[in-house]
This record gives sequence, C-alpha cells and structure tokens, in this order.
Amino acid sequence: MTLSGKLTKKLVENLGPGRHGDGNGLYLVVDPSGARRWIVRVVVKGQKNKKGAPLRTDFGLGGADIVTINQARERALEYRRMAKTGLNPRFNATRDIPTFEEFAKQVHIDRMPTWKNAKHGQQWINTLRDYAFPKIGRMPIDSVHQPEVMMCLAPIWTEKHETAKRLAQRIKTVLDVARSKGFRSGENPVTAIKDAGALPKVKAKVQHHKAMHWRDVPAFYADLRARNAMAAKALMFTCLTGSRTGEVLGMQWGEVDLEARVWTCPAERMKTGVDHRVPLTDEMLSIIEPLQAMQSDYVFEGQKRHKPLSNMSMLMLLRRMQVEDVTVHGFRSTFRDWASEVANVPREVAEMSLAHQIGSDVERAYARSDLLDKRRDLMERWSQFVSQQNAGIVRLVT
Repeated sequence: MTLSGKLTKKLVENLGPGRHGDGNGLYLVVDPSGARRWIVRVVVKGQKNKKGAPLRTDFGLGGADIVTINQARERALEYRRMAKTGLNPRFNATRDIPTFEEFAKQVHIDRMPTWKNAKHGQQWINTLRDYAFPKIGRMPIDSVHQPEVMMCLAPIWTEKHETAKRLAQRIKTVLDVARSKGFRSGENPVTAIKDAGALPKVKAKVQHHKAMHWRDVPAFYADLRARNAMAAKALMFTCLTGSRTGEVLGMQWGEVDLEARVWTCPAERMKTGVDHRVPLTDEMLSIIEPLQAMQSDYVFEGQKRHKPLSNMSMLMLLRRMQVEDVTVHGFRSTFRDWASEVANVPREVAEMSLAHQIGSDVERAYARSDLLDKRRDLMERWSQFVSQQNAGIVRLVT
C-alpha cells in the first residue's frame, strides 16, 4: 500500500522555514538555517500529561536529507498505531538511529571540502577515533548524554588538556549536527558540562620552541652554506625569512615574483588564513634562483619528482649537524629577539614579518597596509647579519 499526504518531494526540498503538515500528525520542520527534519505528533491512548490532559507528544523521525518522504510516512504510521494501542512510542519504537561512530564518520565526510588541509581533516576524525569511539562509538547517537561525554573527557582533561578541548569541540559538533537532522533533542551535553563547570580548570602551559641565540646564527648559517643538500637550502631560506616549516616546504614557483622580489604565501598554507607577502633579499634570491634549473613545481623539491621535501627533513638535518636543543620553528623566535634587541624596529613591523596578527579585529580592519617596504628593509638587515662572510664577527646593526 502506498501512503500519501499533502507534501511532495519538490515541496520537501523547497519549502521555507516553519512547520509544514503532511497530514495524520506528520510534519516537515524547516529551520532558519535550512536544515530539514521530520517529526510526528501522536496522542497516546489512556495516558495523561502533568496537567491531566491527553498525552500529546512529538517524535523526531530523522533529517529529510536522510529519511525520504515515504519512509517518514511509514514511520509516522507505526508511531500512530502504537499510540492508539496505548504504547508510548518513546519506549517502544524501533528506529533506525545511527551509532555515534557511524554519524561522526558521516559528518567528517560531509565536511571534507571545508578542511584547511587534508592533515587537519585527518586529525579531526583521529581525535574521535582514539578517545571517543572506544567508549561511545557503538552507542545510538540519541543515547549520548552528559555521563557518556564525561567518560571521554575526564580521563585526559588534565594530562592532555589541549587534546581534550579539541575532543570536546568535535563531540559537540557531531551532536549538534545529529540534532539538526532530527536524531537528537534538547541541550548539547558538551555545552551543559561546560556551563556546569563539571571539569576542573586547567591552566594552559605555554610551550616555547627551543631557539638558537641570534649571536650564534651566522656561524650556523656558514655551516649550512657549505652543504649541498636540499634540506640545507630550505633551512637557510627558513632562517632568513622567519617562515614556518610548512610555508617554506610548500613553496611553489607560481608564488614567486622574481622581478618584484616578493614571495606570496597563499592563505591556505598560512596559520592566519590570509595571504602573506615576504620580501626577497639578495641572499634569499641567491638560494632559490639556481633551483629554477630543476624545473620542478616546488622550489625545494624532495626525493620524488614534483613533490616537496618531507616535514622532517630540516629537523633531521639539525640532528645530523648535532645542533641540540634547537627546533626549526625556533628560528622565528631567534629572528624576533634580534629584531627587538639589535634592529630595534617597531613591534608591528617585526610581528608582521612573522605573519602574526596584530591588535583587535577592528584595528586589523583599518590596517590596510602590510608594511612591505619597512619589512623589506628589516629583512635585508637580517640577511646581511646572518650571511656575513666572517662568522666570527657579529656586527650589531643600529
């Protein structure tokens, strides 16, 4: 038997915000956000609410993008039949509710186009895989409440606080999406836990990247210059530009304007999500211009053709050079110390050279200039200091 009603597939897809009746207690609810879900309203025979009136209850049947109109009608009919016999569907219905793990994996797939990069997308699902799925992965998505979320968060809240905060945010996202699709109702338990202060406050520990003192950089740079490895060239360029590892290793020739002497690192590779222009000095150009002969897509090509160096290449070079207690990222701190102690430049010039955000959102909205000319002068002075031929003499620039 084919069930019918007032709604059609086209109406389901195009109706605006509101509650739209199909008949026999079935409704399509369209949220202002555009999310669409089915609900059915039934009156349970013989049961009363707190005021003594017949017990009238709404039940979610799932999101309209997952549950078809015919499936919604069939489920609504099942609920009404139960209610007429005096059975409360809340306790007697057999619904196709996905598990937390099934739903989380679908959310991950749906959001793949929005990830900043593939690595971030993988980290998102890996956090849930490691800390949530073993405990609540097999539970129906509508059965995950505060105690279940606490089971995931509490064991790592103090020992791995940053991971726990990311886990909480990702669980919250999964449960929010589940609610928008009609699989859940009520307040998100992650929000409730936060508002109740159920987890202890943890003071974040500031982690500083181990950095080389700026006085030692010229001698170190001279050692790098004597090496032919691609990792050495990449590390020299990283020291001079004060850039992050991923920004340098992902550098492609299409980003470089040799005539204007500018490298523009695109927003998708920047931590700030904004394009960043780096002024190229004579010393920087002396490193990259000879690499054009390789005719590679990447400036610093790795072992595979048209592929960049690995993320660990520069760090491993430091280890081979027996440079202890120094990280690649630490050279950004080295440059920043030099800019303050020696070059004595305004704070905003040094911070912009490192692609740091400065000031409030309002201040940044009015700061149209990226101070390229002032940063070019600063980077030229830094290059001259780092690359001085006699590494034993440190010339302070005033």
